[in-house]
Amino acid sequence: MSFSDLGLAPELLRAVSENAYTEPTPIQIRAIPAVLEGRDVLAGAQTGTGKTAAFVLPILQKLAGLGGATPIGGVNPDRRAPRSLVLTPTRELAAQIAESARTYGKYAPVRTQVVFGGVNINPQISGLRSGCDLLIATPGRLLDLAQQGAVNLRNVQVLVLDEADRMLDMGFIRDIRRIIKLLPERRQNLLFSATYSNDMRQLASGLLRDPVSVEVAPRNATADRVDQSVYKVPKDHKRHLLAHLIKEGNWFQVLIFTRTKHGANRLTQQLEGAGIKAMAIHGNKSQGARTRALADFKDNRITALVATEVAARGLDIKELPHVVNYELPNVPEDYVHRIGRTARAGLTGQAISLVSPDETSFLRDIERLLKRPLDVMAVPPFPINMAIGPVTDPGPSADPRRNNSAARPSRPQGQRRDGGGQRGRGRAAPGRGGQGSGGDGGARRQRMH
Repeated sequence: MSFSDLGLAPELLRAVSENAYTEPTPIQIRAIPAVLEGRDVLAGAQTGTGKTAAFVLPILQKLAGLGGATPIGGVNPDRRAPRSLVLTPTRELAAQIAESARTYGKYAPVRTQVVFGGVNINPQISGLRSGCDLLIATPGRLLDLAQQGAVNLRNVQVLVLDEADRMLDMGFIRDIRRIIKLLPERRQNLLFSATYSNDMRQLASGLLRDPVSVEVAPRNATADRVDQSVYKVPKDHKRHLLAHLIKEGNWFQVLIFTRTKHGANRLTQQLEGAGIKAMAIHGNKSQGARTRALADFKDNRITALVATEVAARGLDIKELPHVVNYELPNVPEDYVHRIGRTARAGLTGQAISLVSPDETSFLRDIERLLKRPLDVMAVPPFPINMAIGPVTDPGPSADPRRNNSAARPSRPQGQRRDGGGQRGRGRAAPGRGGQGSGGDGGARRQRMH
């Protein structure tokens, strides 16, 4: 099947073709016609399967009135008020959806605005005053703008909740309900999610009317093409093993997850001490710093991007080969979202988890969710790199000191203990995909996500 078989207008097909996308993904094949027909949609799919284009393309067509249809909102809609609203949990995801909308809407007369927190609100107010057709927003910033009278949501005809389960996990349910009260009662609703919980099902039942249900992967499944493995290693050995894996494997790009912001900053410094270019991205970083770190990572100016859960959704990194769980998440569903950053757009990827003895229960919960055990790999010999600190508790097994005579079993007097992180509180497929360069030498069909 091609995109032209889905009922998309020539203007959108031209933009799709110019971006070298030739074959729609299963979620796009099933969701795009339903959205064009005006149906409510409940869509469940693994991250990286093309969810963003599945709702952005038909919404652009409906807003612009392409293909001979009357534009939603009428022939002469209010030029200032948005007619479609996309709610999403993170700044990065909001920005990437907006980028996708502008890319696919290159030949469609649709004005797009994106608003999120962490940046100056005044330019966003100015942009909304000039008017938009499609508004992409995080819930908190949108409510701030609504309370200031900077945005009128009474003309919204299509509402999208993207990564709905993540928004619930992050505590946005009350904000979402407040926003829904600002919308017209009659509208089209689209709910996209990678996983399902009872709370999410309850939200869907109250929001959607006779929805088309689209599920293209088993519930809570991880990407089939991700090679998942575990190294069981003492906490104080993790940073040394990680540096060894990156260097010995000649990894050029790896996304690493920690549980805490402090842990992300500390691991970034440790990797830098080992001669590995790294940057951290988390909620305490300014939006400018987060944007720069992500751009440097995508452009291969740094090797390692160390992230907290803020980056588990919404990051679309073309052909990302490696994801490392430096610390396992204490909510098993987050594991699914983390490793879903790799193996996107038809490619393969590798997800490695470094599991210390105190994380055994987290690993059990993840395996229970996946309904299968993860492969436990033999820990390779690796040196203790004194540039990133000595070990303080070597443990009874996988003792790397046998391979490095300079290793020290304890820290010098007065030196701060530097373990592998602390347990934090429990609580990126969106964006565009790229061309895969397959190691099998064969031509790889490109998929848009």
